[in-house]
Amino acid sequence: MAEPQVDPATTEPKQEAKAADAKKEKAASEKTKHGTGSKRNRGAKKGLVETEPVIGTRDFYPEDMRLRNYLFGHFREVARQYCFQEYDAPVLELDELYIRKAGEAGEEILGQMYNFVDKEDYHVTLRPEMTPSLARLILKKGRSLLLPVRWFAIPQCWRFENVQVGRKREHYQWNMDVIGVDSVTAEAELLSAIVAFFERVGLTAKDVGLKVNSRKVLQAVLEPLGVTEKLFAPVCVIVDKLDKLPAEAVQEQLAKLGLPMEVITKIQQTLSIKSLDGLNEVLGADSPIVKELRNFWTLCEGYGISDWITFDASVVRGLAYYTGIVFEGFDRAGKFRAICGGGRYDRLFTTYGAPQPISACGFGFGDCVIVEVLKDKGLIPALEPEVEFIVTPFDENLRPVACEIAKKIRSLPGNPRVDLQLMPGKKLPWCYSYADRIGAKKLILIAPDEWAKGCIRVKNLRAAEGDSNKEYDLAVSDLVKLVQ
Repeated sequence: MAEPQVDPATTEPKQEAKAADAKKEKAASEKTKHGTGSKRNRGAKKGLVETEPVIGTRDFYPEDMRLRNYLFGHFREVARQYCFQEYDAPVLELDELYIRKAGEAGEEILGQMYNFVDKEDYHVTLRPEMTPSLARLILKKGRSLLLPVRWFAIPQCWRFENVQVGRKREHYQWNMDVIGVDSVTAEAELLSAIVAFFERVGLTAKDVGLKVNSRKVLQAVLEPLGVTEKLFAPVCVIVDKLDKLPAEAVQEQLAKLGLPMEVITKIQQTLSIKSLDGLNEVLGADSPIVKELRNFWTLCEGYGISDWITFDASVVRGLAYYTGIVFEGFDRAGKFRAICGGGRYDRLFTTYGAPQPISACGFGFGDCVIVEVLKDKGLIPALEPEVEFIVTPFDENLRPVACEIAKKIRSLPGNPRVDLQLMPGKKLPWCYSYADRIGAKKLILIAPDEWAKGCIRVKNLRAAEGDSNKEYDLAVSDLVKLVQ
């Protein structure tokens, strides 16, 4: 068969168009990789490696670590005050752990996983959330665990998401979970812990709050209308997007599930309920769901946190494994996305093979949004390096002595923080300037005349001029006086 004749006049424009499209596609790809206005590759001409972190991740310089440690310190102290025990798990998990629980909103998580096949052909992923790892640990221990389990963790989690304020592709998340309690006493304890954290960092009930609902509310309304349990989970996933999508878009997605307009209207009416009294009118005061929520509120009043919580029927949480009370932390000014969130997930363990449901509830509290909230409220404290002493030799002949003194001071009660001037040949004016720049409180000078008498010279860098303790000699045998 003869080949068809091709007109060069028509092919050349098409080829040019294809080339132009390819160029645009490449440019779009580069923009996606590196971000518009990115600082990436600025060092390429200088022969430097790429110095910017991977998109969506963060470097933590010492000043950033001080803020992170400040935050984590409060997370840990609150958890320990409430007698929760810390645990951890590998950041790398088998992806089956997430595929088995995928369903509905989990499908979104599957699409965001940093997953791959390792060199032994295992399908693994960087964990996108911690709860499945917790479930694995609980199931591994089995009946040997003393119930209730009160555990907490601060894991790093990874999801390939759109980067925006308060959302990265990696983040740390404070998790607190109670396993083995089938009463709302567990949820009330968890919310009390969250409020305790808010108070520790200077936030008030006027700044932030906690929206509370029960997944059972919407389920009780929809079941008589023929919405099966199979449909209920995807409904919750869509409803959970109310604060991210226009109401019309949510309505359209509900219609795509095959729900008639009267059912969609009923969903919207239910989601608009903002008080327990309003819920009474829909479900009745004798409803077990209303009674459970009122019991929860009574417990919160006992904790003294009722000013922090509000009922909001639109809070359903997207993940399919939630079964009862759910909640979200929010800033009352409405500037940021959810600060934290959680709820009851009694059915999760059966997904992983448990013969029967195990009562469980917990929350996740990310490190990104709360930092933005604290910055907005001016509540980030000054977190300077803590240097109590810096030891400086007068000259290099006395450096071994300086090493000895530094070690002795570091061993004093309270394990004070001691810097040792390491740069050889530096004159005293430089040493004083350096001590001031690192924020040292006192300089310990190892000088020839004083050392010959068995003493060191102590200079209090933060004392006012004329203060009798501004500068003095101290016998080495009396070093403990430095911390008294």
